[in-house]
Amino acid sequence: MKKLTILLLLVSILPSCDLVKDADVENTKVKEIVLRAPLQKRVAQDNDFAFELLRKTIANNDNENVFLSPMSVSIALGMALNGAENETEAQIADALRFNDMTYAEINEYYKIMQSNLPVVDPKVKLSIANAVWYDKLFSVKQSFLDVNAENFDAYIKMLDFKSADALDTINSWCSRKTNKLIPTILDEIPADAAMYLTNAVYFKGLWSQKFDKKNTREAEFRNMNNQNVRVNMMSLKDTFMYREDEMAQYLTMSYGGKAFSMTVMLPAEGKTTDELLAELDAAKWQNIQDGMSSREVQVFMPRLKVENKFKLKQTLADMGMPVSFTEMADFTGISDIPIMISDVIHKTYVTVDEDGTEAAAVTAVEFEFTSMPEHKEFNVNKTFVFVISEKSTGVILFAGKIGNPDKY
Repeated sequence: MKKLTILLLLVSILPSCDLVKDADVENTKVKEIVLRAPLQKRVAQDNDFAFELLRKTIANNDNENVFLSPMSVSIALGMALNGAENETEAQIADALRFNDMTYAEINEYYKIMQSNLPVVDPKVKLSIANAVWYDKLFSVKQSFLDVNAENFDAYIKMLDFKSADALDTINSWCSRKTNKLIPTILDEIPADAAMYLTNAVYFKGLWSQKFDKKNTREAEFRNMNNQNVRVNMMSLKDTFMYREDEMAQYLTMSYGGKAFSMTVMLPAEGKTTDELLAELDAAKWQNIQDGMSSREVQVFMPRLKVENKFKLKQTLADMGMPVSFTEMADFTGISDIPIMISDVIHKTYVTVDEDGTEAAAVTAVEFEFTSMPEHKEFNVNKTFVFVISEKSTGVILFAGKIGNPDKY
């Protein structure tokens, strides 16, 4: 590299290298999701829905460990809302906590969130997918298909529900969209099934501050039955966002570029997760976030693996939309053929380890023909609640309660 011509060539390339370098920096930069003023209130409504869904699901099931994706359920029901009319429409909107929003604004909100959440943090993998599957004998209005294709980017497919291929097709889609974490959502397609609206969410985030595996030790965890069980307990001392009050300790651990995070809520002595959940709503959640400050904390956190399957019919009926599950349901925006929601099936998967968190959820709306010390200690050695959310909007993607974790 002694020749002048080569030196000149290098000089001529340098500006281009700077541009590439700037582009690389831009490609790894965390973005913010900006919502118009009329849409900003929807985040609080979505979060109210999230905590109520978690409370009601816990109340209606015997599972010791409950993990949900309120966002997945919200999106799937948002698609259904586009075909609901009259009292059915009003009840679904009420269950989803839609207040003072037009349906154009509701669809705009879902479109913005689904297109922006997956790209807000280049260091975190997030995907959201939707589909409409309907039987070849069921006549669906084109307007319903169009609005969901436009606002939910829904994949639309007509199938022969009586063929074995139909079940495989829907389950294979769920498997692909969740990175094989949820290989199936349906065990069968009932003879009276007319349509399925499905949503799949996949999340993989590495901790911004990783746990060292060599520090993981077997330890005791006090479960919801006040019994001590053995778990693999991770540990890390670092600076985190933290706060505490008379109800709980709160700690936020970030993923990737810090657009997404897990907030763990550990009940204070004498308090329970049920008492903690009873107080949680969008306003309380925002208050918790606003009251956090950076401080050094010694964290102990169990490794986790949780898989759930819930049928949410009773839960959603309790939340304000019972008529959707009866023959009085009005989905004439979908078809002139009478249909009802027979159930809302929700499957989830999550692992939490030293590297980070991998989580997935699938929701299927099934229609049938009429369907302090110097450093604080945060020792997660008892039942707790946790939430995975996006920073710029505060919207909740996943929420759960761990009452009796298996050793993972």
